[in-house]
Amino acid sequence: MNGRTLLLLSLAALALAYRFYGGWLARHFGLDDSRATPAHARRDGVDFVPAAPPVLMGHHFASIAGASPIVGPVLASVFGWVAVWVWILLGAIFLGAVHDFTSLMASLRHGGAGIGTLIEDYLGRRGKLLFLGFAWLTLLLVIAVFTLIVARTFVLVPASAGSSLLFILLAVGFGLLIGPLRMPLLPATLLGVVALFFCLWLGLAWPLDPARIGLDPARATTVWRWLILAYIWIASVTPVHWLLQPRDYLNSFLLYAMMGLGVAGVLLVGPEFRVPAFTGLSAPSIGALFPLLFVTVACGAISGFHSLVASGTTVRQLDRESHARPVAYGSMLVESLLAVLALIAAASSLGPERLAGLATGDAIPVFSQALAGFMVRLGLPFEAGTSFISLTVAAFALTSLDTATRLARFLWEELARDIAPHTPLLQNRQVATGITVAGGALLLFSPAGMGIWPLFGTANQLLAALALLTVAIWLARSGDTAWFVRLPLVFMLAVCLSSLVLQIQSFWSAGRPVPALLAALLLAMTLLLVSDAVRALWDTHDPGAPSRAR
Repeated sequence: MNGRTLLLLSLAALALAYRFYGGWLARHFGLDDSRATPAHARRDGVDFVPAAPPVLMGHHFASIAGASPIVGPVLASVFGWVAVWVWILLGAIFLGAVHDFTSLMASLRHGGAGIGTLIEDYLGRRGKLLFLGFAWLTLLLVIAVFTLIVARTFVLVPASAGSSLLFILLAVGFGLLIGPLRMPLLPATLLGVVALFFCLWLGLAWPLDPARIGLDPARATTVWRWLILAYIWIASVTPVHWLLQPRDYLNSFLLYAMMGLGVAGVLLVGPEFRVPAFTGLSAPSIGALFPLLFVTVACGAISGFHSLVASGTTVRQLDRESHARPVAYGSMLVESLLAVLALIAAASSLGPERLAGLATGDAIPVFSQALAGFMVRLGLPFEAGTSFISLTVAAFALTSLDTATRLARFLWEELARDIAPHTPLLQNRQVATGITVAGGALLLFSPAGMGIWPLFGTANQLLAALALLTVAIWLARSGDTAWFVRLPLVFMLAVCLSSLVLQIQSFWSAGRPVPALLAALLLAMTLLLVSDAVRALWDTHDPGAPSRAR
């Protein structure tokens, strides 16, 4: 097997999935453009603002992608390429894309309500508070880790720093063009994309090298951390059509360009695989294939973070119901293609000696260097290709970061309305963002906080299981058995519960009681929510239960 064959099979499977399974899901939910979406019904000029389909597609895809669909497949290649490839494709088609699409539909049918509100409707206040608290803490970890990744990238690849700052200014200008100045989207896009790649060239030509002003790498990383934290505070409170929409839309063209060049390079080179097809049921660097493969490869197959994006920012910008299929189901399949590219990069460049010592920090360099090597056959110099890929990874990591901050702000506001309804200050979006950014900063600058990172993969998949659980109960109350949701739900619960048990044992035997207790808390919370959900699923005979699936 070589990379060309694997890529062609993947493209065919994803195209067929979108055409047939995605089409069936759209018909099952009865998408109807005559219904007013929350973006119109609750339009407020800040968060609820309808967006053109390409703009929303760019926002959604850039937000869910991040660095995870690259890191996960590279690390999981220690199991061999077959297991990872099968999980990426089957996971994306039958679990991840279904999870993303149904999360969006559930929120859409409930007036733009988030997953936490839906849990309260069907499981009660206790379930809502547990979910909101857990999701908010998980997003703090996302903020901390992605801030660290972006800050390190800015220091190691100074060109990415200057380009990223220019991208932000460009996004504001583009938002003015398609907003108050009312320029049609197509000419504005052409102008914006040309300016985007000009900013990229400027960043490469005049990189923001911290050594020029006497900063060593450690101090420069600290400075960038604080600047990034300040930026995400601003991005979270700014009206969505001023910065978030246009920035994500323009940045998505970087992703499309990188993936297009990567696909063309793989098809032209046809790289042979050095990684074995299958290495065994366990790997020393990760553990047992079940459940840890399905936790290591999250984005690209299924990721709970996507449900927060779909029911948080995306639903508030959806112009018509028919856009839900390409935006939610389609974006997940495109992300799966990115994960396949990452797997091909790893499988064709990692020999047995490198595979044995693979660490988390190696994933992005492995991907960048392998993909740049493919692009050489297209006439792009290796160093330029490596820089371009690093810039792109930094751009969409920053995109995921500001989306995660806005989502965390939504969750905090919902928590504050429930816990402290008579304290409006805590519900203020500036204050909520400040508390969120402060929490992320505490984790970012605390070694103890970063020590619980191994739990993040499981926590992320647990969010996916809880989103599927909520959707399953909603559909059951509507008279829909929804096997297409229940089967992924059962599998993800098995993965998450097994992974938590293994991590409790691992942390405890390693003398790390704090993360072991945190994992035990997550396990207890999951069992509590599942027990409530089982009762709710049995209680579907209530004639007064609302039917809002269609």
